[in-house]
Amino acid sequence: MLNRRSLLLGSGVAATVGAVSALTRSPAQAATTTTAAATTTAPIPQWTLRGGVKMPVLAINTVGLSADETEHAVSLALQYGITHIDFHPGKERDGVAKYLASNKRSDLFLNTKIRKAPPGTSPKEAADRARNQIAEDLAALNVPNVDMLMLRDSPDAEVIQSQWAVLEDALEKGQTKSIGVVNYCQFSLQSVLQTAKVKPALNYYLNHVGMGLDPKGLRSYGESRGIKTFAYGAVGEPGPNPELLEKFSIGQIAKSHGVSPEAVALRWVLQTGAAASVRPTLQFGLGTSVCSTDNKKCEDGVKARAASFSWQLTKAEMTELNSLTSPNDNPTLFASAGCPDSFVLPKTKKP
Repeated sequence: MLNRRSLLLGSGVAATVGAVSALTRSPAQAATTTTAAATTTAPIPQWTLRGGVKMPVLAINTVGLSADETEHAVSLALQYGITHIDFHPGKERDGVAKYLASNKRSDLFLNTKIRKAPPGTSPKEAADRARNQIAEDLAALNVPNVDMLMLRDSPDAEVIQSQWAVLEDALEKGQTKSIGVVNYCQFSLQSVLQTAKVKPALNYYLNHVGMGLDPKGLRSYGESRGIKTFAYGAVGEPGPNPELLEKFSIGQIAKSHGVSPEAVALRWVLQTGAAASVRPTLQFGLGTSVCSTDNKKCEDGVKARAASFSWQLTKAEMTELNSLTSPNDNPTLFASAGCPDSFVLPKTKKP
């Protein structure tokens, strides 16, 4: 694990932040920003992954939406220039399938996940589950491949390794264009890297203002091994975090740019050089979200999120936000029991 000094001097995170900071505007230039920043859009940058795969760095996260709401969210995302769709197997996948049934796929980056293997599952059975799910999802979506398959973790290193081999096979067969991991702590990353023929393109985990540039050393550990950071929870999880959104400093920065506090929180994540997956609105909780056709908040939310690259935080604002130390959440909160302080572990009361 890198300490803060080595991180600032030479890690990939520091290099990324430095490069982004060089592009930020001066306070005088920032003063010219108006509420137009929240309503205009600029092209969403892309990463080039292994094999030349282009991944837009801003995604709409459909978690908790019904099939109909997912279909609506996809339509709104495309309307405002967001082509990266981050969804789960099940009802969200079925909503994406409904969209694809009557629209061309060409503009969409489809990103889905392999379900966790139940505790006690053998490595062979876990591999079979992953293989069967890939076939099931492709059939349901009626597509030959997806753009990204992400593997959830397990407390069993052999289960991780057996399932990762299935994803590598899917990559070789053209069933997916890229492969990554979800909520992988250092143990999980070490497990997959021990046997991987192809490294994960990215690690998808919780990150927001207050957690710092290198939460629990996870970002520097992964990025030093070529694994990019794909962040969710810019405004908190499992629901919007009032401590984050009501911070005086974030409110003042939001006011100066004519945007909302959640826009500042999302912009911070993106400006650190991470990709981000974001909920359509602040109407969400654990396993729930809202994006109905009669709810204009969803369209307004998608529109505002799509405008994230139409403005920038200044170098001074980034420095201020980088220095915040709360709310300091666990980046792999939703990992399995194989990772420390995960959501599934029983919490002990402090004396």
